[in-house]
Amino acid sequence: MKQLKNIRKAGFTLVEIMIVVAIIGLLAAIAIPNFVKARATSQQNACINNLRQFDAAANQWALEKSKVSNATCSLSSDLNAYIKLNATGKVPGCPAGGTYTDTITIGTNPVCTYSSLATAAHALQ
Repeated sequence: MKQLKNIRKAGFTLVEIMIVVAIIGLLAAIAIPNFVKARATSQQNACINNLRQFDAAANQWALEKSKVSNATCSLSSDLNAYIKLNATGKVPGCPAGGTYTDTITIGTNPVCTYSSLATAAHALQ
């Protein structure tokens, strides 16, 4: 006589897999907007730090060249000696894709042209 063995195959049921996928989707729906916000905040802070560095470089340039307030200097040529340049030897750009004005007036804050409805503008205050 044949003996039937009770063999149970190991594995997951469709319902168990669907529950796991739903939980992962829920966690992703919560986490992804937080990652996007953290990235935008980080880019804004890096841009503001660049603007702070440009302002300090412009003030140092004006002091060394005996310039008065409202004098203008060029970010790309006059301030190269006062700014830590990037790997390509150029002034660092806005991490979010904005652009910096090339002319800086002594006594006023440098400006980044980045603007987005999702995040605050990049401005040195």
